[in-house]
Amino acid sequence: MSKAPLLKIDHLSLSFGKRKVISNLSLEVAAGEMLAVVGESGSGKSLTALSVLGLQPADGVISGTIALGDDQLMFDGRQMTDTQMRLRGNRIGMIFQEPMSALNPLHPIGQQIVESYKWHTRQSGAPVQKKIVELLGRVGLAHFVERAKTTYPHQLSGGERQRLVIGMAIANHPKLLIADEPTTALDVQLQQQMMKLLKNLQHDHHMGILLITHDLTVVQKIADRVAVMRAGEIVETGTVKDVFANPQHPYTRQLLDATPKGSAVPIAQDAADVLRAENLAVRYPIRGGVLRHIKGYTEAVMPLSLSLRAGETIGVVGESGSGKSSLANALLRLIPTEGRVVFLGKELHTMREAAIRPLRAKMQLVFQDPFASLNPRLTVGEIIGEGLSIHQPQLSRAEITEEVRRMLIKVGLDEDMHARYPHAFSGGQRQRIAIARAMILKPALMILDEPTSALDMSVQAQVIELLRRLQAEHGVAYVLISHDLRVIKAMAHDVMVLRRGKVVEHAPTAELFAAPTHSYTKALMHAAFDDFV
Repeated sequence: MSKAPLLKIDHLSLSFGKRKVISNLSLEVAAGEMLAVVGESGSGKSLTALSVLGLQPADGVISGTIALGDDQLMFDGRQMTDTQMRLRGNRIGMIFQEPMSALNPLHPIGQQIVESYKWHTRQSGAPVQKKIVELLGRVGLAHFVERAKTTYPHQLSGGERQRLVIGMAIANHPKLLIADEPTTALDVQLQQQMMKLLKNLQHDHHMGILLITHDLTVVQKIADRVAVMRAGEIVETGTVKDVFANPQHPYTRQLLDATPKGSAVPIAQDAADVLRAENLAVRYPIRGGVLRHIKGYTEAVMPLSLSLRAGETIGVVGESGSGKSSLANALLRLIPTEGRVVFLGKELHTMREAAIRPLRAKMQLVFQDPFASLNPRLTVGEIIGEGLSIHQPQLSRAEITEEVRRMLIKVGLDEDMHARYPHAFSGGQRQRIAIARAMILKPALMILDEPTSALDMSVQAQVIELLRRLQAEHGVAYVLISHDLRVIKAMAHDVMVLRRGKVVEHAPTAELFAAPTHSYTKALMHAAFDDFV
C-alpha cells in the first residue's frame, strides 16, 4: 500500500444543470486490490465508473482529477486524449451492468469476445481462434466454442450474456478492471465461478479491481476494501472486515440490515385456480445447411406440470440456461409449446392469439433486462400508461397520468419522473419502472423474471414488501424466477428447481430449504448461504 495507487480519483464532481450527481468524490485502488463501491440505486456508482473511462454523458459538467498510475486520464475537467483513450480495453477493462446493451446484436459471440484483443495486439488467424477458445472456457462458455461463429447474443440466456461481457473485458489482462454489477444476471453457482475468476485474475496478474455492486454478500466474501456511496458522496470507507463488523454511518447500518426477510403471504383457503400447466414442454429447432432445414431440437424445457392459485407464489430457480425464462414465455404463450396451459379457466393451448389478446391484461411479465424491455423513444409515463390506454380505452389522458403517478410512488420513485426517458435512470430505477408497468393493470398473474436482480439491498427489500402487499390486496399469483435464494425464501410458497430444462426437485419452500433432497439443490444452497471463496 506504500506505493502510488493504480487508480486515483481526486475530488471528482459531476453535474447536470443544477443537479449535482457526484460531489467531491475521492477514491484509490491499489494494484492487486479489490475495492467495492456499494450504495443505493441512483447513488452515482455507475457514473463514477463511466467517468474513469471518459464515458459520462456529454451534457454533464465534470471536474476533478483521475489518474491511472502515471497517466492523467482527466485533469481539472479536461478529458483523455486520443492516445489515452486507447488505454480502454487494454490497460482498463470494463464489465458493463446490462450485457444486452453492451453487445452488438449483429455480430456473433466469437467475433465480439476477441474484438478488443485483435485491436490491441493486431493478431489474426490461429492466435485469435486460440484466444476465443481460452476466453470462452475461462468464463464457463466452452460449450459454445464450436458455435462461436454462428451464435448471436439474443440466442444466449441473461447469465450467458453476462459471462460473455466478462470474457470481453479480461481479454487483454488489463491492469485495472471496472466491474459494474458483474454478477447481477448470474445464478449463485455461476456467481461463485465468476467471483473466483475475478479473484484469481486479481492475484495472478496483480490486477486492481473496482467492483460496483449492490450485493453485500459478494462484497463481504471477495472484496478487500469497501466504499459506501449515497447521493453522490462517499459516506464511509474502510476494510471489509472493519466496515461490516462495526459500521459507523447510519446509512451503512441500514444497508447491512436490508437483507430479504419474512415469508410468503398466506393463501386464502377458498383461493381460486389461476394457472395450471400439464406436461408443458419447449423445444427449439436446430437448423443447418444452406436452406436452413431443421436438423434436430434443443430440449429447453422437458415436460413439467404446475398449478397456481390466487395469492400463491411459485419460485423457479436454476442455473443460467436451465430453461427458466423459456418456461415463463411458455406459460404466457409467447413461444410455441407442447402440453396444456389453463389460465383463469381458459385453455390457452387451443386458442389463437386474437382470442388470447383480451386476456393479456390479466397476465403480465417483468423482464430480466429492464433496459432492453423499455422503449427508449417513450417517456416513463407513456411506458407505464401504455397498457391502460390499450386495455382501458375509456380512461382519459388525465386519468391515465394520475394512475401512472400513483404507481411511480408505489414502486419508490418520484411522481415527477414520468416525463423522463429510460436512459436518464439507473439500472435499479429502470427495473422499478418495469415493475410499475406490469402492476398498473392489476393482473391475476405476474411472471417475475429476476425482478430484484438489478436492485440494491434496501430497494430490494422495499420491492419485496410491495409485491407482498399487492399480492395480499389483490390476490395476484406470482411465478417468481430468481437466482437469489434469499428472495425465493422470503416470497415463495413452493419452489421448483430446474436444471438443463428438467425439474429435479419441487417442494414447499420451508421443506425444500430445511432438507433439500437433490444434490444440485444442495449445491445451490451451499453456494448461496455458505462461504465459497
